[in-house]
Amino acid sequence: MNTINSLRHRSTLLAVAGTVLTLSLTACQGDTDGTSASATTSSAAASATSSATAAGNGKDNSASGSPGSADSAGSTGSTGSTGAGGSAGATGSSGEQASASTPVCTARDTAVTAARQDGPPYTHLVLTAKNTSRRSCRLAGFPHVQFLESHKQDVPAVAKSKPATPVVLTPGAPAYALVKLSDGGVDEDAEPVTAFSVTLEGDSTVIAVTAPGSGGIAVDPAKALTGYWTPELRNGADDF
Repeated sequence: MNTINSLRHRSTLLAVAGTVLTLSLTACQGDTDGTSASATTSSAAASATSSATAAGNGKDNSASGSPGSADSAGSTGSTGSTGAGGSAGATGSSGEQASASTPVCTARDTAVTAARQDGPPYTHLVLTAKNTSRRSCRLAGFPHVQFLESHKQDVPAVAKSKPATPVVLTPGAPAYALVKLSDGGVDEDAEPVTAFSVTLEGDSTVIAVTAPGSGGIAVDPAKALTGYWTPELRNGADDF
């Protein structure tokens, strides 16, 4: 009887032990599966993260690349500023070079008139030469003036009135020259003049100029002087 009970007890223990072993194996298997599953999940997550990062990096590179290309394009655009070096064209508009290549003004394209300067005794005239042509011309030197038939020599020029650069007249532009007639003294050897001749430097054509005033002007050939052509009358250089 005791033997039977012992056998039953041992069978029960074996059954319990088997159940425990089965449960342990199941648990272990479950843990292993869970671990592998979590590892798989972690691996997948890592892969997804890597992919996302790679994709993000690719997006950043392309984005950063496009501004870079835009910048390089901008720099080539900036070379267009060398076009602004068209200031080299400004050197081509050098006044002196343009003057040297500009044709001399002639009687054909220049009108010369005379007006009194200041009041009585009217010792000076102002000659005005106006470019009446459609092109620019260079008015060189001074007016070659002869007042009287009895004095065929030109009126002497005053050197200090000579401008630093040649006078270039654009169409319609004037230039001026101051001319001294006399000292204005009562006892001077002055003669009346109603018209006189002017020639331009570089052209032998005689221009007849009418003297201002109804009675003409009084000229003392020994005192007469002329200044150079200038764009305007200047204090000092033109005072003689």
